[in-house]
Amino acid sequence: MKKIILLITTLLISTVAVTGQTTSRWGITAGANINEVHFKQQDIVPAKRAWGPQLGVTGEMNFSGIGFGVEASALYTLKQGKVNYGERTVWSSIGAGNETVSMHYLDVPLHLKFKWHRLGGFESTLMPLVYVGPQFSFLMHGNHGDLNKYSPVSVYLDMGVGCELMERVQLRGGYNFSIGQTLHTKLLDENVAKNRTWYFNVTWFFK
Repeated sequence: MKKIILLITTLLISTVAVTGQTTSRWGITAGANINEVHFKQQDIVPAKRAWGPQLGVTGEMNFSGIGFGVEASALYTLKQGKVNYGERTVWSSIGAGNETVSMHYLDVPLHLKFKWHRLGGFESTLMPLVYVGPQFSFLMHGNHGDLNKYSPVSVYLDMGVGCELMERVQLRGGYNFSIGQTLHTKLLDENVAKNRTWYFNVTWFFK
């Protein structure tokens, strides 16, 4: 999977380097996510999904006439999960119960994007799109530091579908998952967890 991330990143950089005719723009992105703190040993630490907000900016570069483009974002994202530490004596003995694990990230997704732009003029009203690429997440803060140790930087594979309305607003739904661990419990070092996230966001582009 790390090789796939490297390949996509290289493709993104190469595409920008060899393509001359481009148009670019930027906009404001806002949305929400549903995240699962997915433990390797789920039977030891039961966990449920929880939601969090997302807000930031997105820049887009489109290559004239081919439908492909690249984009990068800088997004504040709160990823959470409900973890019932209290079901196990090792944690309940120190007062831990059903806790909400909160991770505040600066997310930097890099996408290769394709838009269906040859729809006989209909694309000026609604234009479907798909995208895929790596995401680099930089941890700003994680709660329950007495229970968990967090990875300062996480790498994700990010993908999704959406549409562009009136050549200005993009609606997108996507899924990303961390390649390596995002945290591990301090009392059981081998009990590592990864984030698995569904999200929906809206970007308003300024022309």
